[in-house]
Amino acid sequence: MSTAQCAEGKAINHQFSNSEEDDSAPAPLNRRVGAVAGMTLLSRLSGLVRDVMLAYLFGASAAADLFFVAFRIPHFFRRLFAEGAFNQAFVPVLVEYKAKGHTELRLFLAQLSGVCAFTLLLVVVAGVALAGPLAAVFAPGFIDHPQRFAQLTELVRITFPYLGLISLTAYAGAILNAHGRFALPAFTPVMLNLCLTIAALLALTGSLTAEPIVILAWGVLVAGIVQWLMQLPSLSRMDLLPRPQLGTEHAGVRQVGRLLLPAIFSASVGQINALVNTIIASTLATGSIAWLYYADRLLELPVGLIAVALGTVMLPHLSRLVTAADYNGFLRTMNWGFGLGLMLGLPAAIALYLLAEPLLAFLYMTFAGSAMTGHDVVMAGQALQMFAIALPGFVLVKVLAPAFFAHQDTQTPFRYAAAAVVVNLIGSLATFQTLGHVGLALATALSAWTHAGLLSFGLYRRGWIKFDTEVIFVLLRTLIACAGLIAGLTLSQAGSGLSTEQWLAMPGDTRALQVLMTCAVGVTGYIAVLLLLGVRPRHFLAASN
Repeated sequence: MSTAQCAEGKAINHQFSNSEEDDSAPAPLNRRVGAVAGMTLLSRLSGLVRDVMLAYLFGASAAADLFFVAFRIPHFFRRLFAEGAFNQAFVPVLVEYKAKGHTELRLFLAQLSGVCAFTLLLVVVAGVALAGPLAAVFAPGFIDHPQRFAQLTELVRITFPYLGLISLTAYAGAILNAHGRFALPAFTPVMLNLCLTIAALLALTGSLTAEPIVILAWGVLVAGIVQWLMQLPSLSRMDLLPRPQLGTEHAGVRQVGRLLLPAIFSASVGQINALVNTIIASTLATGSIAWLYYADRLLELPVGLIAVALGTVMLPHLSRLVTAADYNGFLRTMNWGFGLGLMLGLPAAIALYLLAEPLLAFLYMTFAGSAMTGHDVVMAGQALQMFAIALPGFVLVKVLAPAFFAHQDTQTPFRYAAAAVVVNLIGSLATFQTLGHVGLALATALSAWTHAGLLSFGLYRRGWIKFDTEVIFVLLRTLIACAGLIAGLTLSQAGSGLSTEQWLAMPGDTRALQVLMTCAVGVTGYIAVLLLLGVRPRHFLAASN
């Protein structure tokens, strides 16, 4: 990057720092991504602890399938509306009104919060009333088993109100993110994992008389309350808790409404694909839903640390640049996100693919006891390898999509998302009978790369992304380092001389030590190769100022 470009970026930062509110002055993007990634790491690690407890309780049993379906239903709608579509329609408009002053922002938030709260109340009441049909849609394979279906319906009634609470949490988090406060919203999911871990402990100790899956369902609801209440003190200190007003007269509210419908679909690719997988998996062998769940949970660690962290930080920043008509700054930010995303995402995907079974066994057999079997690890590992192929695609989608939403263009991502969903549906239907749950994971990978490719094509055609020499410099060296990583991990696996069965039968502490050492050597070697090839932190620091 040239000296003139760096100076221009610093001038933009100076302009932001002289804005009306101190908290609107963004720190360098690297620091903000680091804050989100750090809190997300805590969330993902606590989530792994939660999942180890669930694996100890259920393994890949029928009870696990029941709870994971009931847990997925409110999460499906949460990611569809709250964290996905709503944020992408809301944040660019929020940044626009924030630039108009605090009074205008409060008027906008007062009416929007009233509309959101009323809508969520209606949705939650409808979801509880229609728990049976929802259960039938998400798990049609359970309908032929009346007792299991009745249990699932009960669990849905308990967990569905979580949707309303977590949606309000996401709404509050979007406001905080737009004001440069990323740590608290990123930390909040830790409370969900903590509540479910406590619920699992209560179920294990027999402190409560209810069934374990029912105790966990109530833990989900309690977690929603805790996460929502955590956001309110910060909003109150910022004077951003106006009295809700029910009405749609405000121009900003109508603007969000116009952007919302296509954003719902464009942000829902992953959720629709997960729904398709769950529906089809409910017709497959018992444990298929759990195998996909355990594999997906391990995938969520790098997705959260890389893709979610980048997307969360980039959307409000790109929206500011669009509002300021800073075209050069916009391109620099896109190049920065693209290069950093692949530099982190590609090695993570390679490690997940080559170490799928060792990582799953380390997490779910070392600590989970006999409930998780070697067969379960093998089945989940096969799904994780397909998810690993999807990982760089997921990262690129999170990096590229905010460019459209920052321009308040939700129609184009909508069309690309539709194509990605069609690819997943065709792939799932074409492979599930021969490949089982692995075919569903493979279809997810095909969908992710289709989505990323279409977004790249659309951005390039509009001139909203142009790769400079520095991005190409970093990517070429990243590919060379990844080749070295593949060779190193492959030789390490071959050098152990152990079959899958022997490796899984290894004592837990020995297996854990070997996995940790392999990961540490892989990470160190990858970073060392990048440094030897000339990649330095400055290649990402300047672009993000």
